[in-house]
Amino acid sequence: MSILLRGGPMMAAVPRKIGPSDVPDVLKRDSICLPDIPESEVIRYYTKLASMNFGVDTGPYPLGSCTMKYNPKYADRVSSLGSFADVHPYQDDSTVQGTLAMMYDMERKLATIAGMDAVTLQPAAGANGEHAAMLIVKAYHEERGETRDEVIVPDSAHGTNPASAAMAGFKVIEIPSASDGSADLDALRAAVSKRTAAFMITNPNTLGIFDPKIREMAEILHKEGALMYYDGANLNAIMGVTTPGDMNFDIVHFNVHKTFGAPHGGGGPGSGPVGVKKELIKYLPSPVVRKDGDMYRLEDNGPASIGKVRSFYGNLNVILRGYAYILRMGSEGLRDATVRAVLNSNYLKEMLKDVYEIPYGDLKKHEFVLSASVLKRDKGVRAMDIAKRMIDFGIHPPTVYFPMLVDESMMFEPTEDCSEDDLNRMAEVLIAIANEPADIVTNAPYCGPVKRVDETKAAKDMILSVRYLKSREQ
Repeated sequence: MSILLRGGPMMAAVPRKIGPSDVPDVLKRDSICLPDIPESEVIRYYTKLASMNFGVDTGPYPLGSCTMKYNPKYADRVSSLGSFADVHPYQDDSTVQGTLAMMYDMERKLATIAGMDAVTLQPAAGANGEHAAMLIVKAYHEERGETRDEVIVPDSAHGTNPASAAMAGFKVIEIPSASDGSADLDALRAAVSKRTAAFMITNPNTLGIFDPKIREMAEILHKEGALMYYDGANLNAIMGVTTPGDMNFDIVHFNVHKTFGAPHGGGGPGSGPVGVKKELIKYLPSPVVRKDGDMYRLEDNGPASIGKVRSFYGNLNVILRGYAYILRMGSEGLRDATVRAVLNSNYLKEMLKDVYEIPYGDLKKHEFVLSASVLKRDKGVRAMDIAKRMIDFGIHPPTVYFPMLVDESMMFEPTEDCSEDDLNRMAEVLIAIANEPADIVTNAPYCGPVKRVDETKAAKDMILSVRYLKSREQ
């Protein structure tokens, strides 16, 4: 028989039958250490483990800057269709036309959403997309014969921004926020020079503030020959209302696993496509999807490409989920999701502003930051204590201690799928916690499967498996 692969047909080899004598002695064993228990107990054990976990199907998940929105089940069904799920990476292009057509269309839909001219689906996660974007920035300047080795980031940036820039070989220049929480324009002017390669920023920023000076910032960077990079982590705040292209950005990364309803968390999976303006298209990673008449092909992007950042199709399963979400929502649905996310954020903020300090202005976008600094001063209750206590009420905690420019920060992002009842319940719990005796809050949680732990010891003395634990006890 023959199998059709990307290089053409080849004959399948008939494997030789392998017997016990082929197994090396070092791999042989006389017994297997497996428990002898009935199926019912196994099912109960794993069901109990599952009930200890918390996810978007369990309840609201207001983890700031993470956009933990509900993952629609129709997208799961689409991604599990055999015509997509069973695709082999070495199949000939002629046998995967549906997959390539979907990728081609997804690229164009994302380009429209971001106001870009082209998109690659190759990067496997947001940080992978950031790094790919920085490599594109580097290739652009190098081809122009320019020595630019600095990337500017505001102090409100996501931590992966300076990390991605540094990994690409750039020196990171951090600028402070202004008194209103936006990027300091004077500090930006002072930092920009002929050595500046790019400015990395998200808008709205991690404080939930949309910066009205963003086009002025773009003008400053472009005047010096530098590029504007948009961190798409907060795209859920502007999707369908405006675009990074309208703000004069040159390059943007998306988080399909956040903005477009695909599952994420716990290290993956993810998908971090990158969109660019036309002058940067030739630097996109290979391969790229091209359309030739009625045929779609995966092709090398040419000699200026930064090369590969991921194998084959990228994280196809996540891309499929995002594609299904975009098709189902439509342009009006995407805009409505943004409007509701912003509304939910401000609704919750308004209910909490008389109990917790809200720094840097009033109107926010899709997320906002509270400060527990007053509770810390008056009662010794910290942001971490409040987060732990929320677990006892069955509510997932927000992001704590980020952004770091806010003391005792708690960042909330109630996504568009939070109901009014969800938001009211969250506000009631947070207000109740603020009024509880300090000793109750500082010793929480009481009801979770895991009680208060020593986070410092846990980080420095990690026990990641039962086997490792047993080896230490011996």
